[in-house]
Amino acid sequence: MAATCRFAAPLGLAPLPRSCAGAKSVAFSMGTTKVAPRTRSVAVRAGDGPAETPEILKAAQDAWAKVEDKYAVATIGVAGLVALWTAVGALKSIDKLPILPGVLELVGIGYTGCCYFVFTQWFTYRNLIFQPDREALISNIKSTYNEITGSSS
Repeated sequence: MAATCRFAAPLGLAPLPRSCAGAKSVAFSMGTTKVAPRTRSVAVRAGDGPAETPEILKAAQDAWAKVEDKYAVATIGVAGLVALWTAVGALKSIDKLPILPGVLELVGIGYTGCCYFVFTQWFTYRNLIFQPDREALISNIKSTYNEITGSSS
């Protein structure tokens, strides 16, 4: 055992304890190698029964069983993961550039502001300026509310 410890220590490996069974131990000596077999004992504790499969895994297995063209679905999934990985890499590389992220942030804020302005103008003209349009909007909101809540008034 001392020889094993002497050779294992420089490699950063801990020596095997004496109770560690199963593996063949190798003792080094002057030019010869001795292999001594050992017996291995394993204690297995039985559980309460077979492990139950989680519900989400069962649902995924059922959904996969219903798929007719598994090759196409798997190909699309892999292509989606590759596209996501590529997009994340591109965004990370753009983010490392010194001035471009700030410019793109300003462009995004400006685009969002323009879209908001255009939408509010369109919505106002379409639904709020004329009396019949306002009444139609109010009745549409009330009917949608009643559908959601299940009440009738």
